[in-house]
Amino acid sequence: MNASSATAAPPLGAHIERLDDVLAATVASQDAPFVVAAVADTGGLRWSGTAGQDGTGEDVRLDAVFRIYSQTKAIGATALLILVDRGLVSLDTPVAQLLPDFAGVHLLDSIGLSGPVLRAPRTECTVRHLLTHTSGLAYEGLDARMTAYRGATGDPVTGILSLQTLLSYPFVFEPGSAFAYGVGVDWVGQLVERLDGRRIDRFCAEEIFDPLGMTDTVFEPSDRPGRIPAVRQRTPSGGFRVVDVAPPEHPAIYGLGTCLYGTALDYLRFLRMVLGGGELDGRRILSDAAVELLRTDQMPAGLSVSPITSDDHSWSCDIHPFPEVRKTWTAGFLRVEADVPGMRSAGTLSWGGILNTHYWVDPANNVAAVFMTQALPFVEPRFMDRYAQFERAVYRDLVADGEEDER
Repeated sequence: MNASSATAAPPLGAHIERLDDVLAATVASQDAPFVVAAVADTGGLRWSGTAGQDGTGEDVRLDAVFRIYSQTKAIGATALLILVDRGLVSLDTPVAQLLPDFAGVHLLDSIGLSGPVLRAPRTECTVRHLLTHTSGLAYEGLDARMTAYRGATGDPVTGILSLQTLLSYPFVFEPGSAFAYGVGVDWVGQLVERLDGRRIDRFCAEEIFDPLGMTDTVFEPSDRPGRIPAVRQRTPSGGFRVVDVAPPEHPAIYGLGTCLYGTALDYLRFLRMVLGGGELDGRRILSDAAVELLRTDQMPAGLSVSPITSDDHSWSCDIHPFPEVRKTWTAGFLRVEADVPGMRSAGTLSWGGILNTHYWVDPANNVAAVFMTQALPFVEPRFMDRYAQFERAVYRDLVADGEEDER
């Protein structure tokens, strides 16, 4: 696939049918209640499709607005990198130097009979640590140390938490010494507000969403009423039940880890900016140097992404994509360091949100794609098998076509 083939894409014929078949089979087998998916390159949209119903008895729309949760994180990283481009901060800036409140974050040394034992960390936490999930700020439910801490403080895990709670977490290891997926990018949102002066919702609208034409990406669901599908959760019988899960509305402060709503096509515009080296439709968001930070491993030397173990498989299964491949974290994305046969290439960037909104962006093959629903648990194996089937179909039917066109 290349940009020239996208502007005058060849007729896809049976290829569209095959991709549509993956979506239809996903819903028919109850591997997801519905799916919205799309594929693009630097030249534009190559394919899109939907299957299933949105929970109101209506067929899901291509412009359905999703609770994208951790898909917010790459946008949060982009907000920070805009300020890196402006010389206001670097990835190696100590966070407490800019946010005095951060100096009060302590490290969980142990949990004794009287409760948690905290101490000051010996290592300064930097912006790089926050962005690459090497700060030691971990999510409860996805890290046994944080789950134990929450229990020891008499505040057991109750699902989606407020940002104020997330920002009260201690480190579970010395910054820069290990990987643990967590709340670092929420602190990044506070950094952006402190350095720029604008509230984070205004900053993102003016610096990212408006320039990229992401007209349906918002902080509040009331801004896009009637287009937000219901969330379903797997039941013991294998079906789904509707559950009430959403980021808190009108919080006192917004983080940049989980707070956004948006459409599949909006997120593809963001991914096309990454494919395009920081630019989309003539609007430049990031410099070449900043895009390099988004595309390349930024973890402290010797570290890589380790498996993430879930405490509650009704919310999230264990997270260990492509276990045979070494994975790192860039300033904004999970990155695979080797080719996955029949699928993504080395250097592909990806991640997703807790309600099973998933994406990847493959610069080597000039392809980006989204595969999105609103269902729990996260990364349920049967759903991920369909996502992998979709990805293989994209490379077989679209990427291979682009390579044939070039020849």
